[in-house]
Amino acid sequence: MNREQTISCIRQGQAALGIELGSTRIKAVLIDREHKPIATGSHRWENQFVDGVWTYPLEEVMPGVQAAYGALARSISEDYGLKIKRLAGIGISGMMHGYLVFDGDDRQLVPFRTWRNTMTAQAAGELSGLFDFAIPQRWSIAHLYQAVLNGEAHVPHIRFLTTLAGYVHWQLSGSKLLGVGDASGIFPIDDDGQYDKVCVGKFNELIKDRGYPWKLEDLLPGFLMAGGQAGSLSGWGARLLDTTGALEAGIPLCPPEGDAGTGMVATNAVAPRTGNLSAGTSIFAMIVLEKNLKKLHPEIDIVTTPDGKPVAMVHCNNCTTDLNSWIALLSDFMTHMDLAPEREKLYQVFFEAALKGDSDAGGLITCGYYSGEHITGFEEGRPFLAQAPGSRLSYANLARSILFTSLATLKIGMRALEEEQVKIDRILGHGGLYKEGDAGQRFTAAALNTPVSVMNTANEGGAWGIALLAAYMAWRKPGERLGDYLDQRVFADMPVSTLAPDEQDARGFEHYMKRFEAGLKVEEAAVRHIR
Repeated sequence: MNREQTISCIRQGQAALGIELGSTRIKAVLIDREHKPIATGSHRWENQFVDGVWTYPLEEVMPGVQAAYGALARSISEDYGLKIKRLAGIGISGMMHGYLVFDGDDRQLVPFRTWRNTMTAQAAGELSGLFDFAIPQRWSIAHLYQAVLNGEAHVPHIRFLTTLAGYVHWQLSGSKLLGVGDASGIFPIDDDGQYDKVCVGKFNELIKDRGYPWKLEDLLPGFLMAGGQAGSLSGWGARLLDTTGALEAGIPLCPPEGDAGTGMVATNAVAPRTGNLSAGTSIFAMIVLEKNLKKLHPEIDIVTTPDGKPVAMVHCNNCTTDLNSWIALLSDFMTHMDLAPEREKLYQVFFEAALKGDSDAGGLITCGYYSGEHITGFEEGRPFLAQAPGSRLSYANLARSILFTSLATLKIGMRALEEEQVKIDRILGHGGLYKEGDAGQRFTAAALNTPVSVMNTANEGGAWGIALLAAYMAWRKPGERLGDYLDQRVFADMPVSTLAPDEQDARGFEHYMKRFEAGLKVEEAAVRHIR
């Protein structure tokens, strides 16, 4: 759209808004009728480790959303001289899983327990056996049952359980609904597109002797498929989102989705045999399945696309935190040298250096476990750097090792899909690992031994993805499926960069993986002895 068309789109309320609460940033994206970003706004926040729990204080959530939206609205005002009054649709996305529970008066009962926690091993193991379905530690039902097993005092008082996206959506609309993809990270979804009734019954039978005044189905939020309307912006919600009072109530909201689902949408990976890889604080691959897996694999979640198709999800808790820590160290070093550090330049140079390192990272080993990692069996993490007598420590090799490590645990988890002979036609990467040059894309292709594509929207991520879901709700034709909408109306002319695995990179990554897996013994000792 040209400038005049963009102004008309905003003035007539034809733009769609997406807001995603990520692990380090809350981001808002406004898109036009061509699904292209008009403006963005963001707010940085960080998880906290409080009393042994990874959490975000709930009182920081809505102010963070306000700040991200406020930055976007100011950008529109400065660039176009307009205030946003109406919108075609709004979508909310957030980190999946975790534990947010409320009593009958809508009061939060315990601090938010995020996906990053690895405190539910007993519950996850018991439920996986009971359901014959892999229940990872980060799933909401695992957190609930662990609280039951621990005899926590708040459990009898629970009346509602939701996700981070569901909470924000509830505050803005008064509606306690989710999208099916987000719901599939709370509790298993059956072939009929409902919470699995057999598993619900088994859970209720499991806890019946505890005398709670609720059944599981009383606590679970309802959910909708993509394209449905999950309420509208209330008067209170409009004032909560836009503190200037310009935004009008009544704007339709699409079903809130988890970051996995919005990542699939943002990379056009909602059809069988397609997949996407999201690499930020955590890293996860989402592969849309043609058929169910033959057996249970503890390292693989089965969730759904936003329109309900089964997806194999390989999720690792640790990815770019270690990278960010090293960049912070380099920035601190420059400050001590009386040099002004440019953070984006530091990332750019780091990624470029990684491409110049030895193919196996010079014999270095890094482990970026800042938190536990269920795929390799760690409840806690201790990041480390190690080298053998013959290792070649250099800036380029260190950079390559850190980027290799960000993919190593994912590689371990993906082996189960290789065993199941799951077919993948294309994988698209998005997130922070792909925002600087080709290194992230090239190393991912080497790690997974498959071509990896990146679009020029790779760093827009889930905020753009949930904006697309809001647009799909507002603008789809009757009966138009999500995959067709994305193929024909969003991605038809989207430039795509694809890199095939480089043979030397692939061999180097294989050598690195042998050292990394041997180095997990070092990680075990570090967790055991370093406090």
